[in-house]
Amino acid sequence: MQRSDFYYDLPPELIAQRPLAERGGARMLVLDGTEDSPRDGIFSDLPRLLRPNDLLVFNNTRVMRARLFGQKATGGRVEILIERLLAPDEALAHVRASKSPRSGSIIQLADGARLMLTGREGDLFRLHAVEATFADIMSRQGHIPLPPYIQRPDDEADDSRYQTLYASREGAVAAPTAGLHFDAPMLQRLAELGVGRAEVTLHVGAGTFQPVRVDDLDRHIMHAEWLEVSEDTCERIRLTRQSGGRIIAVGTTSVRSLETAAADGELKPFRGDSRLFIRPGYRFRIVDVMLTNFHLPESTLLMLVSAFAGHDRIMHAYHHAVAKGYRFFSYGDAMFLVRRPDA
Repeated sequence: MQRSDFYYDLPPELIAQRPLAERGGARMLVLDGTEDSPRDGIFSDLPRLLRPNDLLVFNNTRVMRARLFGQKATGGRVEILIERLLAPDEALAHVRASKSPRSGSIIQLADGARLMLTGREGDLFRLHAVEATFADIMSRQGHIPLPPYIQRPDDEADDSRYQTLYASREGAVAAPTAGLHFDAPMLQRLAELGVGRAEVTLHVGAGTFQPVRVDDLDRHIMHAEWLEVSEDTCERIRLTRQSGGRIIAVGTTSVRSLETAAADGELKPFRGDSRLFIRPGYRFRIVDVMLTNFHLPESTLLMLVSAFAGHDRIMHAYHHAVAKGYRFFSYGDAMFLVRRPDA
């Protein structure tokens, strides 16, 4: 398939710029596998779509305050987005400046902290924190790295609303946004229903927002993201299968984590980088149902959900969502997708 097969026209006013007043207040478009046409619903309908013995798999990553601002010795302004922490005082980062800084140069931050550029790895710069740790620097002056399509600076509300309630392992530069809809009462209702719960970790990188730059998808190089699937989660999935329950991934990051851990045909614990590119033609091994938000046109995430629920069905559902005024992307509405039988 070609990149253009995943294009749709999105009016800018449908891109959610702020979260709703309540986490669970979103609308939810349902493709349950029984018919091609989507059904309009609300997120609070979720318990009626689940069954006892189903297993929800959440991504427990936590978003770092990864955006920093400083200046070069020449006075030029610099914006830094920490991509990955390598050690307490070492990181890989995206660095934006009017002129690309050279290895060995110093970036001065607002509170006097200093970062030294020590090299490059592809598009990323290697940074060394001088007489500090990145945890200290980010806690003092880091900003929540809102996605590029949110056209405003981060504010105090984003500190909590751009994190899931269950976020526990810091390391992401973007939230696993399907999980943002879950509040404490919803989690309690699902537990009382008999729906199980497991967690994976995938630290979402800035690459998730990078466009596909080639028309032929066979030539696309997928960005790498670090993930971990534990033995406990593998065991919970095995027990769910034995009891006849379904595996329900909360977000594309949970899908990617589980499918990576089962890449050789058997689900096993996994810890490391994944470049798994899921697109139409992929055969899913683990996930039966997916809860997700809406995704950018021509993005790898739109390709993933198309592989899961069917390209034509997904594109029809997206056009329906646009016509009905759904809210899109990170702070937007949700979709409930049942895997098509031939996927």
